[in-house]
Amino acid sequence: MEQAEFFSILENLKASEENSTHFSEAWSQGRSAFGGLAAAFAVTAMRKLISEEIPMRSLMVSFIAPLPPGKIEATASIQRQGRNVTQMVGEVFSKGRLCLQAMGIFGIDRPGLRVEAEPIVLPPRENGISFEDYRKRLPSFLSFFEGMWTTDGLPYSGKAARCLSFWVRHKNPLYKFPTEKLVALADIPPPVILSHFQKPVVPSSSLTWNLDFVMAPDSADGDWFYLEFVVDSANNGYTQQSGKIYTEHGQLCALTRQCMVYFDTPRSLPSSEKPT
Repeated sequence: MEQAEFFSILENLKASEENSTHFSEAWSQGRSAFGGLAAAFAVTAMRKLISEEIPMRSLMVSFIAPLPPGKIEATASIQRQGRNVTQMVGEVFSKGRLCLQAMGIFGIDRPGLRVEAEPIVLPPRENGISFEDYRKRLPSFLSFFEGMWTTDGLPYSGKAARCLSFWVRHKNPLYKFPTEKLVALADIPPPVILSHFQKPVVPSSSLTWNLDFVMAPDSADGDWFYLEFVVDSANNGYTQQSGKIYTEHGQLCALTRQCMVYFDTPRSLPSSEKPT
């Protein structure tokens, strides 16, 4: 199967009267599609039912079952449409089986008190470690993105970090899909706790994911984005982490939170190897 780019996959779904499209194994993460792509399917299905002028404000995703490569169907329905806010449900299927369910909140701009998020000084991209240099330890879907890790919290580094940050952009422009562009980027971060391990033998997957847009997605200028994630807790095989997404100019554009499951325990490091 052809390794179609993100744009082509979504364009086919948008144009499909059957609400279907295909993706190849190159977009997989283990047994399932990369979560950002799977969630983007639901968003595109929702977008077919609402004006492009009304931005998405929030997305809540439940990963129900693995979404294998091949043909998928994505449907959407409006749950309630008010004067300002529309609530929708999007679902993604493989061979008739429900694999992902999402609720999307869309809303028009409204007048009110304005409290700006504080901009931050972002680290230079050229000082990081490129995705390409760290590719052997990471899933194949990252080949569709360009990025630079800027902290020590890399997966399987044994650094026992609590934070992970990096620069990232799609290798191909997505001007026609500004919301889906950010949805995909927001799901790239692996579980931060994978930095506590030293070998890529720890299966993990997302259970739920919330993404709140601080600004309208089509207002987030530029192709590059800076993502900063912190592990909040890890216990009993589950981990929670939260993150912030900034434009290349240091403006906060989205907030995200995930609950994930993992299936191993970290190797105990000798005191001489423990990070300081």
